[in-house]
Amino acid sequence: HGSAPDIAGQNIGNPLAQILSVSMMLRYSFDMAEEAALVEKAVEAVLAKNIRTVDIAGEGITAVGTREMGDAVLSEMQSLAS
Repeated sequence: HGSAPDIAGQNIGNPLAQILSVSMMLRYSFDMAEEAALVEKAVEAVLAKNIRTVDIAGEGITAVGTREMGDAVLSEMQSLAS
């Protein structure tokens, strides 16, 4: 996962690969499978709601920014955890 300096600060990057890297870290480095699954399920739920960043939005989908995508994943994690 790169730093994408050409789009830094523009709120257009897709944070999902980085978020899923955290899931891998939890699962494989810290043996926290339950927490890793929570992250993965949250990302899946966000995508199932057709929330996308511009790079994966496709036709008929309104794209969100980096912050909004991260917020959506966090919101799903909170919903799934409760």
